[in-house]
Amino acid sequence: MNPRAKAALAGLRRGRIELRQSVTSAQDLWGALFFPAVALLVMYLLRGRTVPGTAFSLGSQAVPGILALNVVLNGMMALAMTLTMDREDGTLLRAKATPNGVIGYLVGKITGRAGMVLVGLLVPLVPSLLLFDGLRPDRLDTWLILAWVLALGLAAIMPFGAILGSLASSAQGLGVVTVPMMALMAISGAFYPVTAFPGWVQAIAQAFPLYWIGLGLRSALLPAGLSAAEIGASWRHLETAAVLGLWAVAGFAAAPAVLRRMARRESGSAVAARRAKAMQRLM
Repeated sequence: MNPRAKAALAGLRRGRIELRQSVTSAQDLWGALFFPAVALLVMYLLRGRTVPGTAFSLGSQAVPGILALNVVLNGMMALAMTLTMDREDGTLLRAKATPNGVIGYLVGKITGRAGMVLVGLLVPLVPSLLLFDGLRPDRLDTWLILAWVLALGLAAIMPFGAILGSLASSAQGLGVVTVPMMALMAISGAFYPVTAFPGWVQAIAQAFPLYWIGLGLRSALLPAGLSAAEIGASWRHLETAAVLGLWAVAGFAAAPAVLRRMARRESGSAVAARRAKAMQRLM
C-alpha cells in the first residue's frame, strides 16, 4: 500500500480513538455542549416571541442557527485550538519526525473533531425536538438535507480551522479571531432572521459559511412556510451547495501549502522557545 495511504488509515484509527476518549470525557463533552445548552435555554425563554410577519416561535426558528454555530465552534475553532496547543507542547514535532506522520496526525485530528461536531449537533437536537414546537424531525428529507449540509459545511470550515491553527503563534493568539467570530454570529441569522438587517449586513453575512450552514439547517428542520423570512423568500439549496463548495475548494487548495510551511518551521528549538514564553506568561 502507498505510504501516504497507510498514514491516512493510521490517522483514521487515531481519530476513532480520540473520538472515543472525547465522548467519555466529561470535560470535552461540557466544552462541546455548554454553548448550545445556554443558547437553547435563552431561546426557550423567548419562545413566546414570534418571527416578524408570522405566528411561528422565534425560539424555534433560532434552534437550527444555534446548532450551526456549534458546528463552526466545534469544527473550525476547536480544530485550530488543538493544532496550536499541539505545536506548543511538541506533539506536532513528534508527528513530523515520523514518515508521513503529519498526514496521519491531521487525518486523525480532522476525523476526531468531525465526530465531535456530530455529537455536538445531535445531543442538543434531541431535547430541542421536545422543548420547541414546529420542528420537523419525522420527515426523510429532513435527515437527507442535514446530511449533505453537514458534509459540505464541515468540508468548508475545517480546512480553515487547520489554517488558523497553523498561523496562530499561540493558543492565546487565537483570541484575535474571537471578535470577528462574535460579529458573524450576530449577523448570521442564528438568533434573528437576517432579513431584519440592512442590505450591506446581509451581504457580509452571505460571504461566510456560517450563514449558509444555518440556512441549510433551517431548511431541514423548519416548516417550508418559514422560507418567507429568508432572503429571497427561499431556502436556496443550490446557492448553499455552491457557496459551501467554493469555500471547501479554497480551503483544501490553501491548507496543504500552509500546513507544509508550518511543519517545515517546527523544530526542537522552536518548541523550547514557545515553552519558555508560556512559562513567562504563567509567572
